[in-house]
Amino acid sequence: MQPNVDVLTLAVGDLDASRRFYIDGLKWVPTLDVPGEVIFIQIGHGLLLSLYDAEKFAVEADLEPSAVAPVSLGHNVDSIEEVEAVMEQAEAAGATIIAPARRMSWGGCSGYFADPDGFRWEIVFNPGLSVDQDGTVRIEVIDQADTADPAE
Repeated sequence: MQPNVDVLTLAVGDLDASRRFYIDGLKWVPTLDVPGEVIFIQIGHGLLLSLYDAEKFAVEADLEPSAVAPVSLGHNVDSIEEVEAVMEQAEAAGATIIAPARRMSWGGCSGYFADPDGFRWEIVFNPGLSVDQDGTVRIEVIDQADTADPAE
């Protein structure tokens, strides 16, 4: 089996709050919106984010809602300024800032916010990360002196 992810599903406690956050606040465009059940949003090449009603998800996946594991979703951007801009947009849309954008030991910049259900999103600029035309992800170590501190 080849490693692959096509859909990331988040079991959400309040689908309407998730709609307000992702669709209205972040301005993401739904691919399919089934009120009271699920919202699908394309978030990458062939990749969907599914916001699924937690009770319906628990029944489908044979889980208690509290048994759903916490998840951190990573969103890579092209600059430190973009990390800060996305964090500001998320906060304005109703996110809780968990960790503000800051320089990281690996040479990039990262910040975390939580959506209305508490799912963690990491907004990250990694100067050593690149994606080839064929989708191959490459990561090289970058000297910290080559990156700027977002506080400067």
